[in-house]
Amino acid sequence: MENAWAKFTGNVHLHRTVVLILLIAVLYLARGMMNTILLTFIFTYLIVHWVRLIQRWVPKIPTVVIVIVTYIILIFGIYYVVTDYLPMLINEIVKMVNSMVKFYQSDDMKWLMRYINRYVSTSTLIDQAKHGMNFAVDTLTRIGTLTIAVFMSLILSFFYTIELQQMEDFSRQFLETKYLNWLFGDIYYFGKTFVNTFGVVLEAQFFIAICNTALTMICLSFMKMPQIFALGIMVFVLSLVPVAGVIISLVPLSLVGYQVGGIRDVIYIIIMIMVIHALEAYILNPKFMSSRTELPIFYTFVVLLVAEHLWGTWGLIVGVPIFTFLLDVFGVKQVKQRRGPEMVKK
Repeated sequence: MENAWAKFTGNVHLHRTVVLILLIAVLYLARGMMNTILLTFIFTYLIVHWVRLIQRWVPKIPTVVIVIVTYIILIFGIYYVVTDYLPMLINEIVKMVNSMVKFYQSDDMKWLMRYINRYVSTSTLIDQAKHGMNFAVDTLTRIGTLTIAVFMSLILSFFYTIELQQMEDFSRQFLETKYLNWLFGDIYYFGKTFVNTFGVVLEAQFFIAICNTALTMICLSFMKMPQIFALGIMVFVLSLVPVAGVIISLVPLSLVGYQVGGIRDVIYIIIMIMVIHALEAYILNPKFMSSRTELPIFYTFVVLLVAEHLWGTWGLIVGVPIFTFLLDVFGVKQVKQRRGPEMVKK
């Protein structure tokens, strides 16, 4: 028995394969918490690299100070968006609904309503109304779940980054233990590889977001939209979500366009979003991803399509990192190691 265990722990490829399967099984069992897990990972990754970037230029600033100031600014930013732009968005939705109701109640539309009532049964309208209510309830539930996930992720990432050095020192003890050190070593190997690949893809998505924001702000300036800078910030944040972020930005942009120029500007904005979405999905996303990950554009595009089908929006974010990670693990193509900044200071 001891001889078999020694052979198992001595075979690196074998026990790494077993650990990889165990990690996949654990993530599958925790799929209900996937939003919190991924958001915590993203927030922590961004804050840690932000801290190291600041300390590269100003080494004497303690980590605690940078983290606290960063989270204060982040909280005030969220508060500003919720208290300022969210009421404006709700107000525009109410105005749009009222305008649509008045439009359909006008004398010019009564003939159309009589025509619809003649050919559409009451039961069909009731079924459609029930479907709409179920969709609204499901959407509100998803928004509430996502809000809780974001809140918990911010708390977890804050506690991780505020004790960054202590976390590193404590975690290193797992690698130095006499028992199961091979297990913790494999987990560290997989974690380091995935963080590296995720960082490469995140850089690519950052450049894509800059391109999307620049194109959108140029188009909005020609349409003479108000608050272009604020709308640009919103588009930039949403563009960090690959492909889907551009589509999500259609709703608030359409509401602002309806207020400024009516249906005509809404149509212009829809055309603009369609063009930018096509540009991102078929040119920017595959090109930037392939250049950063050194993958052929065809492979990158196929991975994005398959990942979106399997995991939805999250697949667009983690699909390429997972694929590149697997290429590294299976020895097909080693991930180019990114030069990390210096160790953070207490």
